[in-house]
Amino acid sequence: MSAQLISILVLVVIFALATTRSINMGALAFAGAFLVGTLAGGLDTDGIFAGFPGDIFVVLVGVTYLFAIARANGTTDWLVAAAVRLVGGRIALIPWVMFVVTGALTAIGAVSPAACAIVAPIALGFAARYKISPLLMGAMVVHGAQGGGFSPISVYGSIVNGIVERNHIAGSPVVLFLASLGMNLAIAGVLFVVLGGTKLRRRQLVTAGVGGAETEEEPLPHEQRIPLDGPKIVTLTGLVALVVGTLVFDLDPGLTAITVAVLLSVAWPKTSRSAVSEITWPTVLLICGVLTYVAVLKEIGTIDYVGNAVTTVGIPLLAALLLCYIGGVVSAFASSVGLMGALIPLAVPFLAQGTIGPVGMIAALAVSATMVDVSPFSTNGALVLANAKDVDRDKFFKQLLVYGALVVAVVPLVAWLVFVVPNWG
Repeated sequence: MSAQLISILVLVVIFALATTRSINMGALAFAGAFLVGTLAGGLDTDGIFAGFPGDIFVVLVGVTYLFAIARANGTTDWLVAAAVRLVGGRIALIPWVMFVVTGALTAIGAVSPAACAIVAPIALGFAARYKISPLLMGAMVVHGAQGGGFSPISVYGSIVNGIVERNHIAGSPVVLFLASLGMNLAIAGVLFVVLGGTKLRRRQLVTAGVGGAETEEEPLPHEQRIPLDGPKIVTLTGLVALVVGTLVFDLDPGLTAITVAVLLSVAWPKTSRSAVSEITWPTVLLICGVLTYVAVLKEIGTIDYVGNAVTTVGIPLLAALLLCYIGGVVSAFASSVGLMGALIPLAVPFLAQGTIGPVGMIAALAVSATMVDVSPFSTNGALVLANAKDVDRDKFFKQLLVYGALVVAVVPLVAWLVFVVPNWG
């Protein structure tokens, strides 16, 4: 058996073990990189470590470190409370507040599960208290997180754009961001109508500073104002500096974020002391391990082998559709961003033919592999399920499962039609 086939079988085993045994996929990938690289590929240790994504490691650590500080000093709580007050107590706008808040959090650097972990308990609490569909509120949180998840300074956006650049593919960070935002915004609008969001317009809450509304509802739990103190003001300034520095001055998002985080830690060491332990180390291990394994696959020729096999389908558009469905189906049960690290390099030889626009293909793969995170088997879907209140949990699980299956069946096809067929890029 060739080294390429062995490496593919090991990749399948990695995904299977990570899914069924709850083992971090990154740890499995590092072990696979070592075993495949040395035993099948003839690589030495230096050859294996050459594929370690140091730039992406800094992005992951830097932005999650900064976000952990923002959470510790109450900046994220202030942002959520301020956003709720802005809607003036209108229940129909609450789901959209959750969409916007989670999208903003991921857009400025929070990893998607972290944003969902913060907002999902609030959103599902609103759903239970004010009789809003928990599926609607949970889906708005997840799709909001994915809508902002591919901004140029986000974790997922930085990872995908880094992979694209490392593989010398023509990409567009702006198109990638707008593609994910547009698709998630569209499906959120459909859900809002289908799951009864329009019926909420007749209901209103009582909030601080909003008077004269006749209502039978209880006040919003966030009506009390969270003080905007010095640490929050400086943290907000740091987040703005991160956005401006990376978008306007083309600074590295990881190094910029970690610098802002260090400055905040120096100024308020007591508040920031626990932030290092809250860096999403499992995600760091996951991403770095998968990308290191993919680098080994590339070094021993597996990427070209699989890419050439896809092109033998004979119809480039059909091959592109198959890749989108592979991303959607596998991602519903495994790490979306980890899968992206494997899918994009696999598409390189396929894209080299020039018959499919790379910008549209990357956008379609990103959308297909992330919008399915509403599945209860994904981290985000599991967070929604775990935080649902006053529901039949088995019934709600089945609702999430059915909705996740619909997304897997429909989204890759729609992404293919919208981004691949027009031949963008």
